Amino acid sequence: MTPTAPSASRATTPPSEPRTLRRAGLGTADLVFFVVAAAAPLTVVAGVVPLAIRTGGESAAYGYLVPAVVLILFAVGFTAMSPRIKNAGAFYSYITHGIGKPFGVGSALLAVVSYNAMAICLIAGFAVYAQNMLASLFGLSVNWVILAAVAVIGIALLGYFKVTLGAKVLGIALALEVAVLVIYEAFMLGQGGSGDIGETVAIFNPAVMADPGFGAMLVLTAGGFIGFEATAIYAEEVKDPKRTVPRATYIAIAFLGVFYTFSVWCIFAAYGTQGALDAAASDDVALLTFASMEQFVGPWLSDFSQLLLCTSAFAAALAFHNAASRYHFTLAREGILPRSIAKISRAHGSPVGGVALQIAICVVVLGFAALAGADPYLVVFLWSAAPGVLGILLLEGIAAIAVVAFFLRDRHGHSMWRVIVAPVLAAIGLFVFVALSVSQLELLTAAEPFVNVLLLVPIPLALVAGIAIALVLRSRRPERYAALNTVDVDAEA
Repeated sequence: MTPTAPSASRATTPPSEPRTLRRAGLGTADLVFFVVAAAAPLTVVAGVVPLAIRTGGESAAYGYLVPAVVLILFAVGFTAMSPRIKNAGAFYSYITHGIGKPFGVGSALLAVVSYNAMAICLIAGFAVYAQNMLASLFGLSVNWVILAAVAVIGIALLGYFKVTLGAKVLGIALALEVAVLVIYEAFMLGQGGSGDIGETVAIFNPAVMADPGFGAMLVLTAGGFIGFEATAIYAEEVKDPKRTVPRATYIAIAFLGVFYTFSVWCIFAAYGTQGALDAAASDDVALLTFASMEQFVGPWLSDFSQLLLCTSAFAAALAFHNAASRYHFTLAREGILPRSIAKISRAHGSPVGGVALQIAICVVVLGFAALAGADPYLVVFLWSAAPGVLGILLLEGIAAIAVVAFFLRDRHGHSMWRVIVAPVLAAIGLFVFVALSVSQLELLTAAEPFVNVLLLVPIPLALVAGIAIALVLRSRRPERYAALNTVDVDAEA
């Protein structure tokens, strides 16, 4: 029998575009890498911990313990809700299910602003760290714009290829920076530190939180945890979202809380309590951690750490790029952004439209900064970090309220503690962090009050714009409004 020729329609009709991201087989370890790499532990310990000691004194360890406790409380309710969220919308999906589509769309636009700001911030950070490293170790003078361009190209390529490649890169970078810190801390403790290790345990006395700088310090330290939402962002790409997302969330927050707190204590052990306070108050505060590495291990570790500071910033920028690109994809799939941005790579299953938009935003902002002659650290890095950190903290607070609102209707068999009490306490803590950040924004920006106001404007503007877009859709395009946040990755698969 002669085979039947394919019909014209079958021969010419292209396959339909996929609507969900490909199951890439991400596991718990991959998600933990994304979250912890976004937090950039070496950058925190080398760059933020000395400033935390300078600001909060002996209360610096609680600067990381308190946010960790608040976020664990948040995770208790967040993970109870995560099995019911079956797409890459993350906070957008949680807030939509909890307090409605208008706030959901508003939160999504706020997330777009915040994650793009963090990606730009960390690319600038990479350029500054790389510039300093090349100058100090090799005597090379390289314009920061060239180094930022290298980072943008690298991030674009890793964002385009299958997400598991990025997870491997993040895993290697994270393992190296954690290893360096562990080597330093082990050598320091093995040599007895300053000789007064016993008395440094006093920094864990709860009474130290009465330090007048404690509240201001929380503005610096709370940002060390942002990005843990990434566990939910990859819900469409993990092997088993119902188990993987909750497990990775708890592991990432707990690891960061314990690791940061232990590292703060190690700095006090290395210098002695008064010695650490004096070193943090000096003009060489930025070298506090590196100087201690050189003293207890050797110059080679300090030099290697400067190199890893670059990879730490790059890894964090990649993690926030991934988060931003997936928000772009989700909003385009919903019709809030142009549909072309929802394009998915058939070869790699990555959100190439969202990746392209995020890279374009980076190129425009960094290009404008270069043409304006802006300082890459004092302007690009610090001014981008402020709306990024503050916006994500606000998102977490709104999401905590959404969890409570969702389970008030039906606790789905969960205890009152898990889905009501814990997220309420988390919301209170998160909004306190937001209030502290707004009231002391100069700690994050080192800028004038007028500049700080301008940096705050995009946050409420994005939230209000998203709410307005949703309300207009509800009035004029009710069918599109009804379809918002209805994608179910399991059903699509």
